[in-house]
Formats: sequence, structure tokens, C-alpha cells
Amino acid sequence: MTILRSVAARRASAAGLALTACLTAAPAAFASARTAPAAQPAAAPPEAGLDRYYQQRLDWRSCIKGPDDTTGRDLEKAGAQCADVTVPLDYADPRGRTITVAISRLKATDTRHRVGPLLINFGGPGGPALGDPPEMRKAMKDVGARYDIIGMDPRSVGRSTPLDCHWPVGHSIYSAGLGRESFDRQVALHKDLAAKCRAANASLLPHISTRNTARDMDVIRGALGERRISYLGYSYGTYLGTVYTQLFPGRYDRMVLDGAIDPRRYNPRLLRGVEKENEQALADWAAWAAKKHGTYGLGRTRAQVLATVDRVVKASARGLTLGTDAGSFRLDDTQVPTLIFGALSSDTDSARAEFGDQVSTLAKAADNRPAPLSPEFRKTLQEMLTSKNSQYGSAQTAILCGDGAAPRDPGAYWRDIERSRAAHPLFGPLTNNIGPCAFWDRPREEPTRVRHDAPALIVAATGDTRTDYEGGRALHGMLPGSKLITLKGANQHGVYLEYGNACVDREVNAYLTTGELPSNDRTCVRTSS
Repeated sequence: MTILRSVAARRASAAGLALTACLTAAPAAFASARTAPAAQPAAAPPEAGLDRYYQQRLDWRSCIKGPDDTTGRDLEKAGAQCADVTVPLDYADPRGRTITVAISRLKATDTRHRVGPLLINFGGPGGPALGDPPEMRKAMKDVGARYDIIGMDPRSVGRSTPLDCHWPVGHSIYSAGLGRESFDRQVALHKDLAAKCRAANASLLPHISTRNTARDMDVIRGALGERRISYLGYSYGTYLGTVYTQLFPGRYDRMVLDGAIDPRRYNPRLLRGVEKENEQALADWAAWAAKKHGTYGLGRTRAQVLATVDRVVKASARGLTLGTDAGSFRLDDTQVPTLIFGALSSDTDSARAEFGDQVSTLAKAADNRPAPLSPEFRKTLQEMLTSKNSQYGSAQTAILCGDGAAPRDPGAYWRDIERSRAAHPLFGPLTNNIGPCAFWDRPREEPTRVRHDAPALIVAATGDTRTDYEGGRALHGMLPGSKLITLKGANQHGVYLEYGNACVDREVNAYLTTGELPSNDRTCVRTSS
């Protein structure tokens, strides 16, 4: 989700998983034979009726779209090229309407040890990744030079055939607030958001789903002329990768799933169950902020800082004004908890400092004092509360609603909210809140079930606030051939190349270099900052 906050999710929306979220080979001919998992069947030929998609010739060209296209210029500077891959809107009707999926490619520079293509996805769902290969190559260092790094804007996202519901807000993840009146406003909001999507994109919505995105990935593999493709997915991207392994066994090589989701729990209410992790992360941040009372003025002890947060949330029921000019924002008790939740996806000093600035501003507003906005906080609010980020929120919601059905009775959500509120007063009303999927048409397909083993490398932090550690362990159990890298002691969503933990980066790089999983599960430890 947006608030799963991976690298691309942060770029796409300051509110968030995102659901804010956060990447010795022999010569290529030998490596392919050596690293292909023995348990996988041989890669199959294209499905009947899809040959023209799998066998299409890609028109590689400059990524620059216009004079203000900084993403295109950065790709061009790095030596990447872009192409539009044609795919069927409906895979059940391959002769029908087509759409395009935008990809970029940064070719391997270590051609002697080239492994093949590595497709990346930073989660969301709905996070664009077309612009990320240069940054990924730089972060991966020598390992990245062995891969053609493939950035993809999934169907309905970014430069692919777009979906935009023209929302007045940037996403659909909000709290139910402090009482029934706030919840009723949420019901009306989400009903309207769903109606706007149906009005603007009726022909696209039935075909926006993770299963279709996985099918697009396999067309990309075929169009690249590759028998197998490697994959690096964060957050929701781990679910996409899992779905790919189930739909296309034998067509992938090395697979890294970071911040993994239990596929049995994946549904439009994906954030349910992470309340305790976020409460712990908030308490840990409060202890950090208490040591910096001179900077943020939020309290000298953890308890005092938490009391300040509680005061801010309660004051938001009457409305908080942030900003001191014509561009000010008015926030209520459905929006302030989302800001807090969105800030807890990382426990790095930089993330904690950004959150400290936000809470300091909110506390001023709660005291009816002028609350000027930093440029960073203003951008966060613009992307959360205005139409600026409508396309991202639209695509994210369409994918979630297209993957699984949600309860339709608002009363069911209210009962869940009230039950959760007693134990989790801040986060329960958010994770259990209603969303647009309550008013969506039912999905065309059933959710994907894990029936095939997949020798993936799974990375999970014990304090992950978006996709909890138990989700990573559960996926590991469902894929007996996988190995699990655990990062202990970190409130972090997205670890590899995101967090700066040398142990995790070393383990993943070794796997991406050799194609050989560790002999056993491994545990790494958070280093003090």
C-alpha cells in the first residue's frame, strides 16, 4: 500500500507499503545451467494465442519524454533505454484490446559474468519502477554490473497505459477517526472514490490485478528473448513475485523477496494485524525523540512524548490548521493517524528526524499556535490530501480491489473498528477502516494459491511495521526450498540496500552473484545508529 513506503513508494507518495515500500558467477552459458533450480520444470513455450505478444520485437529508444522529464534524463545519462511492451488487456481474450507496459533496461556492463535480466518492483501496490535501474545499479555495486536491470511501470501505473480516477486525494488509506461521525464521513468518501473510478475507468478496472501484472512480466521475459528472468521485489512486490512463481514455474532464476507478505493474508484489508508492531515502533521513536527534546520540544521522557502524540490526535477531532499562508491545510482525526502510521516504516535517524519535525508542527497546531510547514512536510500533505497523486492512489486501489473481495457492509467495518479500538486506540481504527473496495465490483479471478515450491531468498525484519515478520516466516514455510534472512531488532520495512545493514546486503549479494541460496537460514542484527 502507499504507506508501505519502499523506495518507490516514498517517491510516489509521502504518506507511505506502502502497500508504503523499500536490492562467483561463471560465464552466462554455464551460470544458466548451474543456477536453474533442479526442482523447477523447464520453461514452457508461450501459451496458445499469445505468441504475438511473447515474440514481439521491442523498439528500444530514448527514455526522455520532454524537456521537463528528469526521470528520462537520468535514465539516458546512465545509458538506459526504454520500450513499450504490448500486452492484452484481457488475457482470456488475446485478440481483443491491447495496452502497453513501459519498461527500461540498463544493460549489464560485466558481460563476461552476465546473469541475465533482473526485474525490480518496489511495492505499493502501484509503485512505478521504470526510473529506478540507475539507482539500483549504483546501490548493488559490482553485483549489479552482472545484470540487465529492468524497471517496469506495472499495468495502469506511470508511463504504462494509465488509470486515473481523478480523486481529490492521493490515496485511500485513512483512519476511521475517534467516533461514529468520523467513520460515517469515511464511508461517504470511499463510496465516492469507488464511484469516480468506475466512471472514469470502467473498461480497465476488471483487468487490473496482480495475476495480470505477473502475466505481463512473463510477456516481458519472452519479448526480451530470455528463458528465465530474475526478480527483486519489496513489500507488495513480494506478493507479485510469489504469484509469478506460481503462474510460471520454471521461468525465473534468482528471486529475492524483501518484506514478504503471507499470500494467505493478502487482501484489501492487508494492514490488519500490524498494530502491535506500529505501537512498538512509535514507542521506540518516542524514546529517541525524548533525547532530543531541545530540538523537537515533545517531552523529556518516552511517556511525555507519547502523551504529546495522544494530545495531537485528540485535538485533531476539532481540526488542525497546518501552514500559515494561503496554502495551509486543515487536518482531522481521520488524517492525522495516517500521517503517524506513515512515518513508522523506518527507524533510521533520518526517518525519525522527519517524523520529529512533523509531530512538532502538529503539536503547535494542537495548541492553536502558528504551525509553519517545512517544504518536505508541505509536499507530504499535498500528495496525501490533494489530487496531485491521484494516479498513484487510483492504481493502488484498483490492484487491491481487483485481487480480492472486501466486506460490503459498513456495519461490519464499524464492529471491527470498535473491537480493535479497545486494545489499539490509535492504529486499530486505521487498519480496520473501510475503503473503496467495499463498493467495488467483485474480482474476475480467485486469489492465487501457493502450490509450487520456489527456491527464493526471503528477507524479513522482526519489527517490520507494514508486512510483519510472521508474514515472512509464513511464506518461508510455504516455500520449503526458500531460505530466510532475518534482521533482528529493526522497525524497518524494506532492508536490502535500503537500510545499510552490511550483513543482510552481503547475504543477498552473495546469492545474486552465485545463484546459490545459503545453506541455512541466517540471522543479522540491527547495528546501533
